[in-house]
Amino acid sequence: MEQRVLGRTGRPVSVVGLGTWQLGADWGDVREEDALAVLDASVEAGVTLFDTADVYGDGRSEQLIGRYLRGRPDAGVFVATKFGRRAEQRPEHYNLANFRSWSDRSRTNLGTDRLDLVQLHCPPTPVYSSGEVFDALDVLVAEERIAAYGVSVETCAEAMTAIGRPGVASVQIILNAFRLKPLEQVLPAAAAAGVGILARVPLASGLLSGRYTTQTAFAPDDHRTYNRHGEAFDQGETFSGVDFTTGVEAAAEFAALAPEGATPAQTALRWIVQQPGVTTVIPGARNPGQARANAAAAALDPLPGPTLDAVRELYDRRIRPQVHDRW
Repeated sequence: MEQRVLGRTGRPVSVVGLGTWQLGADWGDVREEDALAVLDASVEAGVTLFDTADVYGDGRSEQLIGRYLRGRPDAGVFVATKFGRRAEQRPEHYNLANFRSWSDRSRTNLGTDRLDLVQLHCPPTPVYSSGEVFDALDVLVAEERIAAYGVSVETCAEAMTAIGRPGVASVQIILNAFRLKPLEQVLPAAAAAGVGILARVPLASGLLSGRYTTQTAFAPDDHRTYNRHGEAFDQGETFSGVDFTTGVEAAAEFAALAPEGATPAQTALRWIVQQPGVTTVIPGARNPGQARANAAAAALDPLPGPTLDAVRELYDRRIRPQVHDRW
């Protein structure tokens, strides 16, 4: 699989990684053996980046990754984790003492002395403008608790603020065929600054797979049930903030754009991979088959110009009026 350098980390990672939110919680139950099988299938398919967070299953996702990698020390996987969401979301909680505590917990969960990458996990907006916050992250690097740090953001404005920080190695942002705003300023600015981009929520919580109808129901413990309107956390995390019915209808149109031999989901991932400035895309997977299919998207031919134009037209017509200005 193609490898690209992840910004200021200097580390090459696969253009298709693996997001592991679903291995912890909030997507319905995933058995331990199934989770480990997903990790293994991803590695065997060429994936070299796992993205996780201390809040996914309150550490379960990190622990599963740590357990798997102890048995596969030759896998060469770069692990990007995140912290901050286990605490009450107040700017003053983003301080050195907490950073040390949070990073130590993640190091224990992952079974490593030094974390490859720690990302602030969608903190309150004022955190991005705090010099003290980034000074504290620099201390973690100096103490060798972490090798590098980045941010995971909700908005393009937050991303632009973070890119201006000299120590920020990467920005994780929602980017998919239903969320095009980052293409305007964020990706060009990141490329110019040498900051890596991890594209998250690449399938708009599954909408872009084309498998859902307006009658599709999700488990009560799945965020696609309980957070459709932002009841638990930012609405943009669920279906990219798009109304479900609108999203299902638009996804049917998107599915018709898939080239022969590719699924709609693979087409959505291929679209992200070829956007200038993207380092890696991090789809989730609940079973080995999904993991292998996601990884295979990296081998697809680039989408032709008319397909790219059709994606833009679909976004402008169906999605932009709902989400563009907000995020």
